[in-house]
Amino acid sequence: MKGFAFCGSFCTHRDALIQLDRLVNGGEEIIPLFSEKTLTVNTRFGEAEDLVMKAETICGRQGIKSVAEAEKQITGADIDCLIVAPCTGNTLAKAALGITDGTVPMAIKAQLRNQRPVLFAFASNDGLGASLKNIAALVERKNVFFVPLRQDDPVKKPNSLVCDWSRLPEAAAAAVKGVQLRPLIVS
Repeated sequence: MKGFAFCGSFCTHRDALIQLDRLVNGGEEIIPLFSEKTLTVNTRFGEAEDLVMKAETICGRQGIKSVAEAEKQITGADIDCLIVAPCTGNTLAKAALGITDGTVPMAIKAQLRNQRPVLFAFASNDGLGASLKNIAALVERKNVFFVPLRQDDPVKKPNSLVCDWSRLPEAAAAAVKGVQLRPLIVS
């Protein structure tokens, strides 16, 4: 079983849902998780309630929606890979610093405590800015992996990085084997 944790980066939720559907249709059993923001914030990209309903429908189960549920269910489950998709700069910073003040950061902590892989599908406008030090810190950690990254608009958003969504299933399979999919930075 895999975990699939949704964080902010609301403009990429559609991409994340497509990959979630690919994984489930490929035979993966997945439990969805939701950050507090994804449960409550409606944006021009969609309603929070719709995201939760779509993800739970794809997975065929209720998602994890609280810190207590994340600690209990991830620690006690046989999660072969926790996929954080999309992973925001905020969530990445919390993972790098060991902060567990929300559902997704607690799930990350529990998964790493179980010595199992966490795969970050990073998407942030500050990936080559403030978040770069956190990417560097996490790349070196055991059981931490990234979906390959690219600049999404080097001219208009020179610090922005987003994962190559199409490679998420391949990156998850590699992470389960303890391998970082290469190259890490793609053009």
